[in-house]
Amino acid sequence: MSQTNFKLVECPRDAMQGLHDFIPTKLKVEYLNLLLQVGFDTLDFGSFVSPKAIPQMADTAEVLAQLDLSSSSTKLLAIVANLRGVEDAVKHEAVDYLGFPFSISETFQQRNTNSSITQSLNTVEEMVSLCAKNSKKAVIYLSMGFGNPYGDEWNYEIVEKWADVLVSKGVEILSLADTVGVSTPEKIGTILPKLISRFNRTEIGIHLHSTPAERIEKISAAYLAGVKRIDSALKGFGGCPMAADDLTGNIATEDLISFLNTKGENLELNMDKWNEAIALSGKIFG
Repeated sequence: MSQTNFKLVECPRDAMQGLHDFIPTKLKVEYLNLLLQVGFDTLDFGSFVSPKAIPQMADTAEVLAQLDLSSSSTKLLAIVANLRGVEDAVKHEAVDYLGFPFSISETFQQRNTNSSITQSLNTVEEMVSLCAKNSKKAVIYLSMGFGNPYGDEWNYEIVEKWADVLVSKGVEILSLADTVGVSTPEKIGTILPKLISRFNRTEIGIHLHSTPAERIEKISAAYLAGVKRIDSALKGFGGCPMAADDLTGNIATEDLISFLNTKGENLELNMDKWNEAIALSGKIFG
């Protein structure tokens, strides 16, 4: 199976956004330019959000202007949290995907985007329309897709209901996101096959957060469920700043690569560039 069939989404934006000390723009550019040469399908590189909300991403437009896309087939994804962010992001020709966190937990939607689920649905509709007009695609994350810590109701039916609503609004890529690391192999193995078979014209991905000990079993469950789009970050850095758990980071890309290699997947990655990126990551993440 070639990589065209398996989409690896590397997420340096998710890894960097919660860091307290501002990473110099030049260093971000150097790191992202290395990752662009590895051969990932997509790079979640930055976000067009309020600098007050995420100070680390205040230089996204500046970073974007310095990325070398000349010899990379990797597509660029930027996160947005409201319509203003959408309008900013679609102006940039180099951005292929706009990602929006649509939470199925009302509490988290308010905390994360300062809007209700209903308001966020309106944002998604306008976003899909603006993306279509500007040759972009919307990636909608079903955030808190495996449960939430607030006591908001969660079950498989709720996940399917919101997936149904979003697909009916024209969303072509849905990524089930475990914002706080509460997914289990059982949950992954139950909900993903349902979504993949029911929405067979929609690309279904997964964005997991995990403690290091549980990463491989979650990757394995997602793989067995038939998912072909997986988000991860080098060394598992990052995770949701709201999660407040130092151990709950992203899925580590090196774990994902090594798992897929054991399954005989042909990922066609440039491992020399990958190792250079790992070496440079120490300057960013300490």
